[in-house]
Amino acid sequence: MPDPPEPGDRETTFVGATLEALAFEMKRNPAIFVMGEGIGQRGGNFGTTLGLYEEHGATRLCDTPICERGFVGLGCGAAMTGSRPVIDFMFIDFINDAFGEIVNQVAKMQYMSSGRLKMPILLRGCIGVGHSAATHHSGNYASIYSHIPGIRVVLPSTPYDAKGLFHHALRCDDPVLFLEHRELMATRSCVPETDYEIPFGQARVAREGTDATVVALSLMVHHTLAAAEKLAGEGQSIEVIDPRTVSPLDFDTILGSVAKTGRLLVVDEAFGPCGFASEIAARVADEGFDELDAPVRRLNGAHAPVPYSPTLEQAVVPGADTIEAAIRALLEE
Repeated sequence: MPDPPEPGDRETTFVGATLEALAFEMKRNPAIFVMGEGIGQRGGNFGTTLGLYEEHGATRLCDTPICERGFVGLGCGAAMTGSRPVIDFMFIDFINDAFGEIVNQVAKMQYMSSGRLKMPILLRGCIGVGHSAATHHSGNYASIYSHIPGIRVVLPSTPYDAKGLFHHALRCDDPVLFLEHRELMATRSCVPETDYEIPFGQARVAREGTDATVVALSLMVHHTLAAAEKLAGEGQSIEVIDPRTVSPLDFDTILGSVAKTGRLLVVDEAFGPCGFASEIAARVADEGFDELDAPVRRLNGAHAPVPYSPTLEQAVVPGADTIEAAIRALLEE
């Protein structure tokens, strides 16, 4: 696989980047079709399939009823027979209704068939707190799904990464859970027009530094970079690691960064208990204990349902200010 190209100077949005990848791959591979609520003529709730219905029609852009378990199960069967379904489930809270299909069928099928059956199914949709979406539209359950063997779990934080990872997801034979933070959908950055792949399991060093390492996921990468920029004005050098995928996880990059800085903070919007930050903290304590100059610290969203009120909503998730305060506390250890 060739290395991804330089970003160049053409800007597009996060959604625009994934739409380019999907449009390219649908032209290239007739086995790809999309299922979901409102993804046909309407173009998806977030514009994720805009314009594709006019080109490919209802056979490849299949609007569904509200029956996540049904169309995930249908997608599993289609993938077994050689198709490449894309399940656009809108919000991760909705795909939880198909948890049994994902865990007991999609994730296990390749193992149970001794590799005779492939499972090239892409499940994509939104995560994250924002826009007063309340408890049924604000979930962030990457940690739960990364616990399940057999599923790739992807959390891009930039349009550039989103496009490259989406291309890769549509070319691999494993089930992929592609999670897009709602608050990132309209963000813009430089993205090449050409197709390119970013392999799973390769973290991105979003900012180099020497005084502390912060590992952050999805939207939290942007908040962490803002905090690191502020601290740089005071002479503090913070390294920011964006894993891009949590299953597989590029732990070597994280461990190498900790060996350089001696300090680690893990920032995740999701709930803390039994989460991604807990896993990283445990592994660094196990494999990198001698490199640490301070205890590993975690910063998570509150272990509570997401409130509807905008003020309370912002109070339950980390922001640039709370991340900055956590980094300052870590540097004082």
